[in-house]
Amino acid sequence: MDKALLEVSDYAGEGFRPLIYFGTWRVAVLNYLDELRPENLKKVERHTETDEVFILMKGEGTLFLGKGDKGPETLYPQVMDIGKLYNVKRNIWHTVALTPDASVLLVENGDTGTDNSEYADLTAQQCQVIIEQCTAMHW
Repeated sequence: MDKALLEVSDYAGEGFRPLIYFGTWRVAVLNYLDELRPENLKKVERHTETDEVFILMKGEGTLFLGKGDKGPETLYPQVMDIGKLYNVKRNIWHTVALTPDASVLLVENGDTGTDNSEYADLTAQQCQVIIEQCTAMHW
């Protein structure tokens, strides 16, 4: 197919990979990697200039969200359904737990990165909430 008509992209490797940029936004894929196992999640992030849309394409995933100045005061789990759009609002702390077969499509500002994002460590209690939530789902 002529690339002037259609751009086709995919990514089967581990982790995060931007695939399409247009104007001010990008589409990326986040595939499972060991850092996204529930017992390995130790940090959250928030983006100061963009919402971020998550779309579970396969497998199982749970978003963990929270508000607060230096980090999330409370974590709220959102089990993801395949094909639904989950728009994490700007400045909301978040992380995602994925099963080994999971893949997520992400849409966000194209310049999202360390310059306009913040990171916070999870407390031991918050890490336990993540593990318990995912265990309850029989991961």
